Amino acid sequence: MGKKFSKVTTSHWGAFNVFVENDKIIDTEPFHADPAPPNISQLVPNAVHHSKRVDQPYVRKSWLKKNTTNARGNDEYVPLSWEDAIDLASSELIRVKNDFGNEAIFGGSYGWASAGRFHHSQSQLHRFLNSIGGYVSSYASYSTGAAQAIIPHVLGLNFHKVTWGEINSWRLIEKHTDNLIIFGGINPKNSQVSMGGSTEHDVSNHFKNFKQLRKNMISISPQQDDSPKETNWLPIIPGTDMALMLAIAYVFETEELANQMFLNTHSSGYQLFKKYFLGEDGHSAKTPEWASQETGIDASTIRDLARSMASGRTLICVSWSLQRARYGEHPFWMACVLAAMLGQIGLPGGGVGFGYGAIGNVGKTAQRMQGPLFEQGQNPISDFIPVSRIADMLLNPGGPYNFNGEKRIYPDIKLVYWCGGNPFHHHQDLNRLNNAWQHPETIIVNEPWWTATAQRADIVFPATTQFERSDIGWAKGDPYIFYMPQMIPPVGLAKNDYDIFTALSKKLNCEEKFTENQSSEEWIEGIYDKFYKQARSQGINVADFETLKEKNFERMSIDQDEEDYVPFKAFRDDPLKNPLGTPSGKIEIYSEKIAKFNYPEIPGHPIFNKPCLDRKFPLRLLSPQPHDKLHSQLQVAAEEISKHAILVMNPQDARKRGISEGDLIKIWNSRGSCLATLRPQETIIPGVISLATGAWFSPAEDGLDISGNPNVLTADTGTSDLGQGSAAHNIEVEVEKYQGN
Repeated sequence: MGKKFSKVTTSHWGAFNVFVENDKIIDTEPFHADPAPPNISQLVPNAVHHSKRVDQPYVRKSWLKKNTTNARGNDEYVPLSWEDAIDLASSELIRVKNDFGNEAIFGGSYGWASAGRFHHSQSQLHRFLNSIGGYVSSYASYSTGAAQAIIPHVLGLNFHKVTWGEINSWRLIEKHTDNLIIFGGINPKNSQVSMGGSTEHDVSNHFKNFKQLRKNMISISPQQDDSPKETNWLPIIPGTDMALMLAIAYVFETEELANQMFLNTHSSGYQLFKKYFLGEDGHSAKTPEWASQETGIDASTIRDLARSMASGRTLICVSWSLQRARYGEHPFWMACVLAAMLGQIGLPGGGVGFGYGAIGNVGKTAQRMQGPLFEQGQNPISDFIPVSRIADMLLNPGGPYNFNGEKRIYPDIKLVYWCGGNPFHHHQDLNRLNNAWQHPETIIVNEPWWTATAQRADIVFPATTQFERSDIGWAKGDPYIFYMPQMIPPVGLAKNDYDIFTALSKKLNCEEKFTENQSSEEWIEGIYDKFYKQARSQGINVADFETLKEKNFERMSIDQDEEDYVPFKAFRDDPLKNPLGTPSGKIEIYSEKIAKFNYPEIPGHPIFNKPCLDRKFPLRLLSPQPHDKLHSQLQVAAEEISKHAILVMNPQDARKRGISEGDLIKIWNSRGSCLATLRPQETIIPGVISLATGAWFSPAEDGLDISGNPNVLTADTGTSDLGQGSAAHNIEVEVEKYQGN
C-alpha cells in the first residue's frame, strides 16, 4: 500500500497541492499564496485516471492493412507493444524522409501541454525532428496571429515584446491612469491561465482598487461580463470596433483634441490617413452618426467617450479577441493611431496596451529573466505556414497563398507528427479540417487521452501527464520557481515524450544528437543549473537545484520596488536617438510597405471593412475561452459534470425562438451544427450568442457535434492576406430547440 502524501506542483492555470494515496491522485487543493485560485485543478484526479487515457501504443487498423476504405475518425485501433510501435513509426519517418525529403514532414506541435520546461511537448518534438533533418514548421499563434503580423509594421517591435515588455504595469495604471478604455474586455477568467502558469491571480483586485480610486473604466464589448463588474459597460455590435475607433478619431481631429505636435514628431502618415476618416478621399466621413449606424452606439455617447479620453491620462486596452476575426489587423493598428493622436505614448499610465486579461502575468511588475529552457536546435528546413492555415496546406499542396507581403506555396505534406495539442479543438471549421486530415499518408500522435486528434491518428503513443514525471516549472513574469515532483507512476504503459523520441532516435541513428547522452533527470538538472547561474548573474538569489527539490518551490525576489518601467519612454523623449524599428523610425499610421503589398482588404492605413454575413443566419456567434478549464484540457472530467456546452443568449432572442433556460438547443449554419444547453442572460446584447470553446469534437453519424464545440461553426479563413490569423469570431448562425434523441 502506498503512503498518502501531498506535494505542490504548477500548471498553466497556476500552482496547487496534489494529494496521492496508493499511487493514485485522490484530491487537490488551492495553493496557499494564491489570492484568487481557479477551480480547474479540481478536475485533475478524475482526468488523470480516466478511462479515456491511452493505455498503450495503438495503430489504426485500416492504415496497418493499407486499406483506404475506413477514413480517419471512423476506424478501429489495434494495440501494439512498444517495440512494434517504435518500429512502425521509425520506418514511416525513414520512408517519408528518403522518398520525399524532410519538406514533407509537418511538426504540428501547437498546444499548451505541460507547464514543465523540460517536458515541453513542442520543444521535445521539434528537437527530435531537427535531429533527423528538419520539418515544415508553423508561425505565430491562433491567439495572436493577426497582431503578430501588423504590430511590427506599426510599432517596429515583435508583438510579444510589446505584450510583455512595452506595456504599462498594473501599478503604473493605478498611479497615473485616469481613463481605462477597454476594447473587447479584460476578463479575469482568461487571466487565470498563462504559458507556464500564473501563481498569484490578482486581476480582480486591481479593478477593485481602480474603482475605489474613481477611475473612468469603460468596457466596450457585446458581453457585459467580458470585464470585471467595476467597469461601465458600453455594448457594441461585434466586428464594429473599428468603426467606433474611426469616429473617435474624427472627434479628436474636428474638435482639436488631437496632439498635433506628437503626431508630427513621433508618427508618420497622419496627414494622409486623416483624409480617409474625414471623408476627403472619396470615402464617407467617419462621423459619430455614421459609426452609430454600424456599432449600435448613440452618436452623442461616441462624442462623450472621445472627449473623456482627451480629458486626462488615457490607456487604450485592446483584447486579443478583436484580432481573432476577419480583418482583425485593423483594430490593433487603429488603437495605436488613437494613442498617437492623444500623444500619451511614452507617458506613465498612457498609450496603448494589448493583452491585459487575455492571459496571466501581463501587467505584472517583475524583473525580466530567462527561464529554464530545453533547446530545440536548428531547423534545416526554412519552409513554414501561418499556424491556422493547416487545413489549407493539406487540401492544397503546391497551391499559392499570400502572407505578409510574400507570395508563398503550400508544401506537400506526407507525414504529420503531433505532440502536445488538439487541433480538433482549436482549429476553425472542424468538418473541413476533418476532410483535410484524410490527405497525409501517415499521422503520428503522442497523447495521454483519446482526444479527437488521437482518434484520427494512424500511430498513437501513450504519453504521460505532468504528474507521472518530474520537471521544472516557471512562467514569464511570475516570481515562483517550482520543482514539479513525479506524483504517481505512469498510467498504463505511458512514457514521457523524451523517452519516446529517444527510442525513435535510436532507430533513426540520431540518438546522440537528440539526447546528448543525457537522461531526462540529467537534462532537468542541467537546464536548471544554467537558469540558476543566469539568475545569480542578474543579482537574483535563487535556490540551487538540490535545495529547490527539497523545498518544492521558492518565491524569488524579482518584484520591482523602484518606479516601474514606462513603455516607449525613450522613444518619446528622443525619437531621433531612439527610433522604432519601422521604416520611418516612427509610429506608422500610414505604411508604404503595406500599401505596396496591394491587399484590397488592408491598404496602407487602417480602414473599416463592414462584416459580410449570410443573412439566412441572423445571430452572431462569439467563442470565448471557457471558465472551467484551460482550452480543452481536462475535458474528459469536465464533461462528466456538464455533458453539453453552455450557450449564452439574450432573453429577447430566446423568447422569439420559444426556448428557455436549460433547453437543449441546436446551433447551426452552412458549415456544421452542434448542441448546447441554453442559458438566457441580459449580459449579452440581442442578436449575439456566446458559446465557449473547450468541448471535444464529438460528431454523431449525421455530423451533429454532441458536446458543443463552436469550431464546427466557425469559418476557416484568414484574417487577411497580411496576417492569415484565425478568424473565429463574429460568425453567422441560427438556433432552435433540439427535437432529436
